[in-house]
Amino acid sequence: HQNTLPQNDSLPGESAPSKRKKKQRRYRSNVKAMLLVFFDVWGIVHYEFVPSGQTVNQAYYKEVLIRLRDQIWINRPVLRANGRWFLHHDNAPTHTAVSIQEFLTENNIPVIQHPPYSPDLSPCDFFLFPKIKLKLQGKSFDDINSIHNNVMMELNHLTVEDFQNCFKKWQERWDHCITAGGDYFEGGGRGDKS
Repeated sequence: HQNTLPQNDSLPGESAPSKRKKKQRRYRSNVKAMLLVFFDVWGIVHYEFVPSGQTVNQAYYKEVLIRLRDQIWINRPVLRANGRWFLHHDNAPTHTAVSIQEFLTENNIPVIQHPPYSPDLSPCDFFLFPKIKLKLQGKSFDDINSIHNNVMMELNHLTVEDFQNCFKKWQERWDHCITAGGDYFEGGGRGDKS
């Protein structure tokens, strides 16, 4: 004859085991990747992962811009033909360096100016990167290739509608910034959950 107890019961005189759920421990991966990505209302135009150990300095960023320009010529021929494409990047020192500004001017690449201290106005910061991070949250990666593959999978799941909504939100955020007189604000304005 065997006596069994239901899993959460205890013998008389014993304290009951905790019924709280065990909290899952989160481990930070030592594997990291930096993604440079350029997109428009139709989707990704160009992306590249920065090689491990590479610093995104002026020389490297200039090479990225050359590859971006080439991709625009290939993937967006209408923009190439009418010259109506614009670059938006934040005010990181690499982006504002004289050599980069000269390159952009020499190549007739117009830049949409980014107000200082305005992370809420960068589509990568309010749309793309949070969306990717949310999808990858809780996953661990053993190597750089698994990070790249998972990030690319999430980028490929984004739709044209996602990008068009992003640019609508961006316009709303710019309007809000103008209304606020250029002052910093959190979020994209009334009712924005981006």
